[in-house]
Amino acid sequence: MTRQSAIVIAPGRGTYGKPELGYLARHHGDKKDFFAAIDDFRRANGRTPILELDSAKNYAAARHASSENASALIYACALADFMDIDQSRFEIVAVTGNSLGWYLALAAAGALSPENAIRLVDSMGALMEEHGVGGQLVYPVTNADWQPDAARAETVKKALAAAKKTGAAFNSIHLGGMAILAGDEAGLAALEENLPPADERFPFRLARHAAFHTPLLAGVSQMAVDALPSSLFAKPSLPLVDGRGEIWQPAFCDIENLHNYTLTRQITETYNFTACVEIGLKEFAPDRLIILGPGTSMGPPVAQILIANRWHNMHSKADFIARQKQDPFVLAMGMEDQRKRVVK
Repeated sequence: MTRQSAIVIAPGRGTYGKPELGYLARHHGDKKDFFAAIDDFRRANGRTPILELDSAKNYAAARHASSENASALIYACALADFMDIDQSRFEIVAVTGNSLGWYLALAAAGALSPENAIRLVDSMGALMEEHGVGGQLVYPVTNADWQPDAARAETVKKALAAAKKTGAAFNSIHLGGMAILAGDEAGLAALEENLPPADERFPFRLARHAAFHTPLLAGVSQMAVDALPSSLFAKPSLPLVDGRGEIWQPAFCDIENLHNYTLTRQITETYNFTACVEIGLKEFAPDRLIILGPGTSMGPPVAQILIANRWHNMHSKADFIARQKQDPFVLAMGMEDQRKRVVK
């Protein structure tokens, strides 16, 4: 059987919510050694084991969505999913991710060993928990059909310019049809004042999120550089697409540069997930996109990027849904029916 080519996409923060409680137990009871190694590291650093979090009777946002817990939980779910991809049917041609997903992509591509990956993920989660500042809010830049909306994009641009007069405000993440904006309290308040209500729910703030991918996290970046040496990194075995849309090829990857990007610009500059997917599509022309779990929130942004690029003749939300029903181009492992198409 001819293998299909696939780009693997790792999720970011906020993807392990109440519906995902028990994800590790439901899907990955065969990976006890992998989880034990993660939990040994976390216990040694005074943090709650991920298996204890995943097996809790009830989901508690204050506990499960905190930086120091959510990062490790999502890492464990995503990497366990990556291990389950049937590589006799899928040839993985590149790996990318959104925000936190960059660290997960590094691990999946072999640029971090399992031991070094949890050290990076857990250390960054702890640094963000203790030293993260500011916050994020979300605003749509597409219409109801998931098509680019120039008027909304211009509204965001003007709101950012106005907010910068009274506080700190930045583009944090280009996430398909969503603009993730970040700033200090004054900047966020100004953004909320200058962004008109949209789709009955926007703008809204993301709970327990700091001002990721902005200069406000320069201090966290320096702490990360001091705590996490370049010796943790290795040349990847798979191509990586980073948060600028730049490709790191295994044969030409400079480890010092990879370390420097991951702990400096990746933390303090806008993360362009839209470019990650666009460049991946155009450079690798995959047969499928595989989104690692947990959760399903990465599906709409990916679909919006496909629509913006008219990929496979998809021009609207209806086109995407029709394609997914007939022959899904996007396979999200957080969705049971699509997961079955991916795993062994």
